[in-house]
Amino acid sequence: MALIRWHRGGDDWLSQLDTMQREMDRVFSGYRTPFGSTGLARSSAGVYPPVNIFNDGETFIVRAEVPGVEPATLDMEATGNTLTIRGERKEPTVPNDSSYHRRERDFGSFRRSLTLPEQVESGKVVATYADGILEIRLPFAEAAKRRKIPVKTA
Repeated sequence: MALIRWHRGGDDWLSQLDTMQREMDRVFSGYRTPFGSTGLARSSAGVYPPVNIFNDGETFIVRAEVPGVEPATLDMEATGNTLTIRGERKEPTVPNDSSYHRRERDFGSFRRSLTLPEQVESGKVVATYADGILEIRLPFAEAAKRRKIPVKTA
């Protein structure tokens, strides 16, 4: 059982609430319901794969870190404004007479769904993999693209 130090005075109450929130996030981070996450944790710790998402005005670019995952085993699906990435990290082999001193890298199946701010053209999605980084380019759907509107003079 972990002991949590409670500070009285000295610190402002907002930092105390933040500390309590982090502890609650830690306690409930592994709790799952049949419908997925509890939604209680607000941090992204443990979310795999970590991603960066940006756009260049015409395309969403998603970069996901998936080191050690074979590109052929990755499965991606784009529908509407949702991108789903699935895959599996294999368990590393260690000699039989070994024991772990520290084990921080997870293994097993993963699935991550990302909601994008706009609809994408799912038939034109391109994915590349290099040096453990999966890059997915998702072009905006025609309806979501910006259009310049000319102003007519009378």
